[in-house]
Amino acid sequence: MKIEDEIKGHFRNDYHKGLINLIFTAKVLNQRFSSVLKTYKITEAQYNVLRILRGNKQSSTSSIGYIKERMLDKNSDVSRIVDKLYGLQYVDRKECPNDRRQKEVSITQKGLVLLSKMDESEKQVDTFLKNLTTSEIRILNELLDKIRD
Repeated sequence: MKIEDEIKGHFRNDYHKGLINLIFTAKVLNQRFSSVLKTYKITEAQYNVLRILRGNKQSSTSSIGYIKERMLDKNSDVSRIVDKLYGLQYVDRKECPNDRRQKEVSITQKGLVLLSKMDESEKQVDTFLKNLTTSEIRILNELLDKIRD
């Protein structure tokens, strides 16, 4: 459906339309993704932290700074998210022996099991863009990268 029909609006020009279309589409996809995560009772930010920890092949622990650097939402309160995941027993955290203000965070077996269960849901998430061809997806990725440059 065209963006004009979705939001019943008008645009100053094609650049304005493109920006509104991009924001609206991102919000629609985010809502769909959040509903998938809701079945596992975690938030998008918590999922992002768990994936970062599982993906860190260089070390069994990660600092809060390492996690924050890789977050999709750079404004996330990573310490608070880690505290919540710790309470759910999905991560473990320890004080850094060299600097007590730093925390070393690692994913627990329970966190790995959760992500393993969620791997099937990732295939569902891939279908959010199913109406685009592989070639169109590549072009979309190039355009989005170009927008951020």
